[in-house]
Amino acid sequence: MSTPLKILFVSAEVYPLVKTGGLADISHALPKALRQLGVDVRVLLPAYPPVLDRLTLTCEHDKVNLLHSLPPVRVLAGMMPDNSFPVYALDCPQLYQRSGGLYQDQHGNDWGDNALRFGALSKLAALFGQHYFTFQPDIIHCNDWQTGLTATYLAYSANPVHARVVQSLHNMAYQGIFDPAIMSVLELPAVSFNMYGLEYYGAVSFLKAGIYYSHWLSTVSPTYAKEIQTATFGYGLAGLLRERNNQLQGILNGIDVDDWNPRTDSYLPFHYSSEDFTGKAKNKQALCQRLGLMHPEKPLIAMITRLTYQKGLDLVLPAIADILNEGAQLALLGSGDKSLEYQLQSLAKQYQGRLSITIGYDETLAHQLEAGADIFLMPSRFEPCGLNQLYSMRYGTIPLVRRTGGLADTVTDTTPATLDKGNATGFVFDAEDHHAILHSVQRALLTYRDKATWRQLQLNGMLHDCSWQQSAKAYMVLYQHVLS
Repeated sequence: MSTPLKILFVSAEVYPLVKTGGLADISHALPKALRQLGVDVRVLLPAYPPVLDRLTLTCEHDKVNLLHSLPPVRVLAGMMPDNSFPVYALDCPQLYQRSGGLYQDQHGNDWGDNALRFGALSKLAALFGQHYFTFQPDIIHCNDWQTGLTATYLAYSANPVHARVVQSLHNMAYQGIFDPAIMSVLELPAVSFNMYGLEYYGAVSFLKAGIYYSHWLSTVSPTYAKEIQTATFGYGLAGLLRERNNQLQGILNGIDVDDWNPRTDSYLPFHYSSEDFTGKAKNKQALCQRLGLMHPEKPLIAMITRLTYQKGLDLVLPAIADILNEGAQLALLGSGDKSLEYQLQSLAKQYQGRLSITIGYDETLAHQLEAGADIFLMPSRFEPCGLNQLYSMRYGTIPLVRRTGGLADTVTDTTPATLDKGNATGFVFDAEDHHAILHSVQRALLTYRDKATWRQLQLNGMLHDCSWQQSAKAYMVLYQHVLS
């Protein structure tokens, strides 16, 4: 019997232990899918307070001396709450036991010691690749800048190294850039601080380190893999990515179809399916009542998003009045830029009963928005993959998206040709302005009135396979290629 492939999956957040965004969903769903394919996959993340509360602990390793600037740390071993895979948690209260968010304090400012917090995570991940622990992975799969130094530590290790590193790029806009003084604190070799290493315009870039030193690179959609090799989307690293083009692969994200299933979703007051849509209408009624929207008979457009430039919220603002005047309602859940939060809350007062704005994140409301809405709006300037358009299709909610990244790869625009072909799943626009958003909303609302066509769009989306099964198989092939 062959020995199963061993993978250490390293991430700053993993649902349902802790979550700020889509990375947490991916860091649960992909390891779970790999486990189902027979891979011995285990996840490493920081031991934030919610992780300690929710993780089912099984044992504790001896204390580890990671860095001279830190006290010895504990490495806790446990199982996910659903027993889907084992977890290692880096327990260092000085770094992770604090109120506020994972990356920012309660005022929205980045934690001043983020370089140390995630440098330590990378250093521990690297130890797993140096015969330090009983579990000796073949591949260390790192995710985003927070794990970007792992390959650097391995590249300059004085100890024998047995693991290879795959670095996944989920969003090039976030690179983990810090003052070069952090080099000594993180005990990084001075020789690595140059343009053929982790130096980035006189600073240290965690993400560049991951791109430069990892054995292979992956990103979360085929289109985004191409986009990040351009100046517009590469954020200063397009040249390096072009140099590594032969070791860069775009694999489309999937979704956890057990967590996101309108037949069984525990967050929904009513269940439904592609055979019986009755529950979807009831969910809409309940959602409108919860949010104070006065017209459940009108089409409801939803957004669940970070309020940032990337997500195109500034493009939505000037279109809101016109969208409401077209006869739609709008419900948004999200947080981010304080100016955008203020403007949206002001508009909600102005259009009370037609516009609902919920600042923050609420997992229950997120599921209820996907189930109760008719249309889901994603006007992103760039979107490496996107998950909400996949959740929407799964729930019979029609995505309306800008043609970029994973949105371009997953949503098929509704045209006479795609309707005849039977593969239309949503509405897609190109221009980066509010006029394009409004025009696409108008197209969607016109189609909404044609109940037979609308039902076909819903069915096309709900019957589309957006599970992690195919993506996990693609990662299996990637891992085997890296090892060969």
